[in-house]
Amino acid sequence: MPLVKPFTGLRPIPSQAAAVAAPPYDVLSSAEARLLAAGKPWSFLHISKAEIDLPPDTDPYESQVYVKAAENLGRMLAAGILKRDAAPCYYAYRLIMPTATGEHVQTGLVAAASVADYDVNRIRKHEFTRPDKEDDRVRQIEALNAQTGPVLLAYPPCPVADALLAQASAGAPDADVLADSGVRHLIWVVHETSLIQKISTTFDALPALYIADGHHRSAAASRVAATRHGAGESGYFLAVIFPHHQTRIMDYNRVVKDLNGMSEEEFLARIEKHFSVTPSKVQAKPSKPGEFGLYLPGRWLRLRIDPKLIPSTDPVARLDVSLLTEFLFSPILGIQDLRRDKRIDFVGGIRGLAELERRVDSGEMATALALYPTQMEDLMAVADAGEVMPPKSTWFEPKLADGLVSHMID
Repeated sequence: MPLVKPFTGLRPIPSQAAAVAAPPYDVLSSAEARLLAAGKPWSFLHISKAEIDLPPDTDPYESQVYVKAAENLGRMLAAGILKRDAAPCYYAYRLIMPTATGEHVQTGLVAAASVADYDVNRIRKHEFTRPDKEDDRVRQIEALNAQTGPVLLAYPPCPVADALLAQASAGAPDADVLADSGVRHLIWVVHETSLIQKISTTFDALPALYIADGHHRSAAASRVAATRHGAGESGYFLAVIFPHHQTRIMDYNRVVKDLNGMSEEEFLARIEKHFSVTPSKVQAKPSKPGEFGLYLPGRWLRLRIDPKLIPSTDPVARLDVSLLTEFLFSPILGIQDLRRDKRIDFVGGIRGLAELERRVDSGEMATALALYPTQMEDLMAVADAGEVMPPKSTWFEPKLADGLVSHMID
């Protein structure tokens, strides 16, 4: 069974691609999705978050939500808004995101990835999953007979694969969508038999692929494949695979409600046991690993951990998120479990350091910690070791769109 293979994608007709494309199901609340889809009958949110077409108090995990999702998919198929390609194809997918310094561009391969390789850890994980979230995705896949939310994967250094993706994305795209977020999503359909074969052969020779985002979707696909004994397309799951060096991980910052009974000066005195502390006249955005920005009401400080405390051989313990927990959150603030402790919250770097200032200055939070982004090489090292990243270690941007290519498993 090959690591990846082409498939007959379900796609919006070109004239409707912008009307269909939607943010991933898990980045919006039901209320946000309802507002975003208002007046947009073909938005994929009617499939990925079908509770928006039911009464506002509907639990998103009620059985009627999955029934409505299947109904909405059938409606879009009947109207000819979505059509399935006649023959198996690969698809090149380019994301172009404006940034403060220009544009971030990444080009990946939309493919069906092997569940069997996921099960034996050739497609490598770095997170635990929650059973309730897995159950939700299983029910969605079963109701639709399709995987509609792609898993974001990364491949290790491979110049041949990079060149093939450049070839696959030459010329005019088959879909070009500018999302409300300002991110452009471009799709090229790869029909050419020889190029398809080269892509298959090149990717099958890779030692591993790495899940960047989508652990619940891939775990759910594995469960569905097990119940169907891998029949038909169920032995594969929808994925977009990018070169690891193009993936963009942003900082995943922390805000804390109180100082564990300490004054600000007592708190800083405790920190100085393991960190150097320097006042900063500007936002203390970390510039390298081992450096942190600390915000207290009205002031920024720059923290640097004692280098002797960083274990060079442990891929998990040496992460900034781990060091911060071991030497600050746990011993000083008394926060032991980042998954369950209600005193801590997390802010994706896409919101900027101003969001940390806002939440502290409003009185909602007592302090904020800004982190240097986890590097893709760090994630891969953790996955290669069979370990698990600490909670809230990575925030990937830009996000993939739902609806541009779906994988039918009938």
